[in-house]
Amino acid sequence: MKKIRVFVAGASGKMGQEVIRSILREDDLLLVGASDTRHQGMDVGFVVGAPRVGIDITGPLGLEFLRSSRADVLVDFTNPQSVFNNAKIAIMAGVVPVIGTTGLDEAEIAEIRTLVEKQNVGAFLAPNFSIGAILMMRFAGEAAKYFPNVDIIEMHHDQKLDAPSGTALKTAEGILEVRQPMIQGHPNEYEKIPGARGADLGGIHIHSVRLPGLIAHQEVLFGGLGQALTIRHDAFSRETYMPGVILGIRKAAELTELVIGLENFLD
Repeated sequence: MKKIRVFVAGASGKMGQEVIRSILREDDLLLVGASDTRHQGMDVGFVVGAPRVGIDITGPLGLEFLRSSRADVLVDFTNPQSVFNNAKIAIMAGVVPVIGTTGLDEAEIAEIRTLVEKQNVGAFLAPNFSIGAILMMRFAGEAAKYFPNVDIIEMHHDQKLDAPSGTALKTAEGILEVRQPMIQGHPNEYEKIPGARGADLGGIHIHSVRLPGLIAHQEVLFGGLGQALTIRHDAFSRETYMPGVILGIRKAAELTELVIGLENFLD
């Protein structure tokens, strides 16, 4: 069996460490490299609490080093400032980037798409790798056909850099595919404090909460005549995302185009 060769960027981060532990458990995946600005020169096994694996963490991702690793896939859970550059490096190296970091804007995604087409190398971008979160978004899209009035509350740990979350944005975009933009609430309402009603996307108000102790949580609140419907997903640990990450790696290794969203790989 030919193993899929995987390089992990952001290896010292909490998500990066969880990804590495998961890769080491899979018989069809082979870890071939790891990069981070922290723990440089340290065996990645020691960083993740495992035995020595014979791969030291290098510094920032480099084109020639990534090429020399002969990786098939680059998994990136760094930050919005690094992930765009890393994705371009991967594609130029002939490596499929699997991007788990949210915060890329439309122009950056468009540039990645153009580079993918030019280099004939795939790329995979997932706002959320949790299968439960994907189902939440799917159910929300179905509910919006019957409950057009909806707010989204997303809650994350206080170190998350972007707001609203990529999952909240994708949830709202999915809802707007089945209902027209509309004004929610009183047409003459006003905010005593700017932002009190949250961000507004097509009339859907999105509220971002950032507090220590949280991981990743989202409620989609629907209101109707004499009733309400709540669809909620909670991630209590980063292990939540690993089945989706492993699925993404396996599917991404075969890509020659840009694919956005784990739902594209679910039957």
